[in-house]
Amino acid sequence: MTNDKRDTSHFNRRSLLGAALMGIAAAQFGGIGSAAAQAAKAGKQLPAIKRGTHTSFKPLKQINAGDLSVAYAEDGPANGPVVLLLHGWPYDIYSYADVAPLLASAGYRVIIPYLRGYGGTRFLSDATVRNGQPAALATDIVAFMDALKIEKAVVGGYDWGGRTADILAAIWPERVKALVAVSGYLIGSQEGNRMPLPPKAELEWWYQFYFTTERGRLGYDKYRHDFAKLIWKLASPKWNFDDATYDRSAKAFENPDHVAITIHNYRWRLELAQGEAKYDELEKRLAQGPVISVPTITMEGDANGAPHPDPKAYAKKFTGKYEHRTVNGGIGHNLPQEAPREFAQAIIDADAMAR
Repeated sequence: MTNDKRDTSHFNRRSLLGAALMGIAAAQFGGIGSAAAQAAKAGKQLPAIKRGTHTSFKPLKQINAGDLSVAYAEDGPANGPVVLLLHGWPYDIYSYADVAPLLASAGYRVIIPYLRGYGGTRFLSDATVRNGQPAALATDIVAFMDALKIEKAVVGGYDWGGRTADILAAIWPERVKALVAVSGYLIGSQEGNRMPLPPKAELEWWYQFYFTTERGRLGYDKYRHDFAKLIWKLASPKWNFDDATYDRSAKAFENPDHVAITIHNYRWRLELAQGEAKYDELEKRLAQGPVISVPTITMEGDANGAPHPDPKAYAKKFTGKYEHRTVNGGIGHNLPQEAPREFAQAIIDADAMAR
């Protein structure tokens, strides 16, 4: 594991072009050392766990928050420090099935919501726009925290969940005690997505272009089970997940709003779908690439098959206490599910950084 002491995304196209130059600029902040030694300076050390050990949660809970009735899993003591974990696309809360009990055993109250368009989360009104833009997802989580009367939490995420966690930390730092972000700084903008990439990089975004067409919308709707499974395989080429593991998560894609949210998200990025005016000011702030000042650990799997930049490309976006960890062993895009102990340990260590 490498530790990097001191603009990007699975989906931020512009940052891929700037990665090399930004990496050189950020190198002065970098350092390499022993992961074990680094962790020893931080929080309580967790026991080893075989991934896939846990295949269920306690009965899910439901709460009205903002535009949504949010379904969520919870584990750990009710009075413990709160950890909020956010999943990506096309995944679900089971990315944290092994992470949650590890953190619960360490005394944390772990909360894992289904994002809009997934699982048991539903819109309260049929009239609400099925909007997948980043500002909407982040605002959902603020409303969710308010509904649960959570003033502040350690927040972790990957993919869409990582972007949402980054936005929370950048725009509402008073609500985020510490951050764990897989693939680092994921905040992007429509303006940034205008810049074309080299052909090979564009090829990696094939599904985004597919989703811009009506054929793509219909195809994703008709074949969403097989489509998402293909994404899992491409994004985590060395993760030999079984059908039971995939099917457990695929049930979340049966949500009646899943296709609409997914399609809108990708079309919005390319300015092919409008956002809502109520998010315009927030999106303007995000387009400026705000820095993140809360204590942060960024993570990357050594076999992430999804587009992602070098960690040095986003290092300067984190201005507070900061560390980067690369997890070896064939770990792909869905890092919490593929390396649950390492992810849970990062949560504990980031929390320790905030003390």
